Amino acid sequence: MITMKRTLALAALSASVFIAAPASAEMLWTNTSLSYLKGDDYKFTPTGNMDVVTLENATGHNWGDTFLFVDRTMPEDGDSSYYGEFSPRLSLGYVTDSDLSVGPIKDVFLTGTWEAGDGFDNYLYGLSVSLDVPGFQYFNASVYKAYNDTSDNDEQLTLTWAYPIAAGNQEFLIDGFLDWSTSSDTNESEMNFTPQLKWNAGKNLGLKSPLYVGVEYAYWNNKYGSTVDERNASLLLKWHF
Repeated sequence: MITMKRTLALAALSASVFIAAPASAEMLWTNTSLSYLKGDDYKFTPTGNMDVVTLENATGHNWGDTFLFVDRTMPEDGDSSYYGEFSPRLSLGYVTDSDLSVGPIKDVFLTGTWEAGDGFDNYLYGLSVSLDVPGFQYFNASVYKAYNDTSDNDEQLTLTWAYPIAAGNQEFLIDGFLDWSTSSDTNESEMNFTPQLKWNAGKNLGLKSPLYVGVEYAYWNNKYGSTVDERNASLLLKWHF
């Protein structure tokens, strides 16, 4: 049964998407990608070898933005499973019809995340800022209160970024995220720093959308709140369409 706290958290997450969706709301852009990862040092798998297929979608609106991904994890010797997240952000600048930019801060958002996996649902809500950092396509910072299904509630800091690099007529991209959560009676403090380094091979093939080839590296302390650390490099193929 969903507790009152989780009901309130889910309501806050839903409200961040729909509370400010008047007739004038409009989509500014959307981006969808499909990626494939292959690594051999994943923790909590029988052999460490695993393939991961991920569907991602990001959208930008005049009222804010959304990000969605779904992972299909396929261990070499083990059961496959799904994991996904949905993260909308509601611009307070849009809601108040005012310019909230100050210094490097471009806008302030109400934000939420729904984490869903096999047998659990976590709900997070908090505040987020978009930062103007020279050279970066985007740089976002969010702080959350997390209501967890199978462990004690905690707090989380999330950073996301993308940094493009041009070398001659070749295009590269360094992007990724950092999640840091506080400790609790049931979980250790956790940090997951996962960047990707990618080369846009699609440009050389005449494709209009990026087709990236590269590597992802997971530097994960206390994975899933345990005392197990993960250091895993994966080959990456990612197609935007």
